[in-house]
Amino acid sequence: MSEQGTTERAGARKLPAGLAAHPSVRAVLAERAGRRADPPAVIDADWLRALCLEAGADDAAAVSLDHPDLAGEREHVLAALPGTRTLVSLVVRMNRDNTRSPARSVANQEFHQTDEQVNAAARTVARALQDAGRRALNPSAGFPQEMERFPGRIWVVAHKTVAVAAGLGVMGLHRNVIHPRFGSFVLLATVLVDAPVSAYGRALDYNPCVDCKLCVAACPVGAIGKDGAFDPLACTTHNYREFMSGFTDWAQTVADSEDAADFRDRVTDPENASMWQSLAFKPSYKSGYCLAVCPAGEDVLGPYLDDRRHYLDTVLRPLQDKTETLYVLPGSAAQRYAERRFPHKPTKEVTGGWRPPAKRHPDIGPAAPEDSE
Repeated sequence: MSEQGTTERAGARKLPAGLAAHPSVRAVLAERAGRRADPPAVIDADWLRALCLEAGADDAAAVSLDHPDLAGEREHVLAALPGTRTLVSLVVRMNRDNTRSPARSVANQEFHQTDEQVNAAARTVARALQDAGRRALNPSAGFPQEMERFPGRIWVVAHKTVAVAAGLGVMGLHRNVIHPRFGSFVLLATVLVDAPVSAYGRALDYNPCVDCKLCVAACPVGAIGKDGAFDPLACTTHNYREFMSGFTDWAQTVADSEDAADFRDRVTDPENASMWQSLAFKPSYKSGYCLAVCPAGEDVLGPYLDDRRHYLDTVLRPLQDKTETLYVLPGSAAQRYAERRFPHKPTKEVTGGWRPPAKRHPDIGPAAPEDSE
């Protein structure tokens, strides 16, 4: 056969003879010829769940991309992995007392270590699915994200939305998923896969939230309303002070300062040290208190039921009583709430680092930040 000739293998288009003679191509064709069967058209749900738990997840469930609650995710998911049919939601628990600690170093270390574990579990599941002949992708469980889209949607997939659709919890007042057993003390990841699964999770038929409103009482900037209202800018301005827009505001302060003395008048030594720690290690959440005080979940609820006063004294009050700076937008409802409700916590007016709407990139919508975790 001439160099321009072709060769053919069963079930595939013809290959140029030169390509067919390549050692790697010959190895792949030989491996396919010896394979007994292609991967099953449908992934076994029990096998998939066992895989997730062995990979390090504490719970897992699958949901079809065609689920009506995922309509808003479809475009983004298919852009990330064309051909996606199923999303697999993974849950990894956090240690509760670490998360509840008023010492932010303890709580943040718990957030970050759990984040690493859930990312590792999702990656392991994706690798196993790949080895089983499937296409699979695991977007980041949290940060880093697609910052070229900031302050628009910076996450590849909304892990909370997927988890709720898969039946792994319900969104609470605090805008975190409450797992029926582990409560709010969970972080989430999602694996995208290009095949259907034999059984999908079902949405919970009840809400694990016990309507205690402790998340409302714990939030130092009043971002959570008793009626279910939520102020995302109040939450973001304080809690994410050392993320994204908060860093921009800090950098603007550096740029606007006349000299070192002026800068140190504007930014305290503890604030600079905290920003350095976030840059050198990992960004620090200023307040995960809404999550920390939540008693919901079968593994969590017992102490709250046994002695609610003791629970308030040992879980809620230490966070309320802590002296700390609260970052607020000038003249905001958050500022008024903080000064009235927590007079021992000094407030500091900041811009939040947000660009005026007229100066935002035309491809970026209004600033509506959301934590995808």
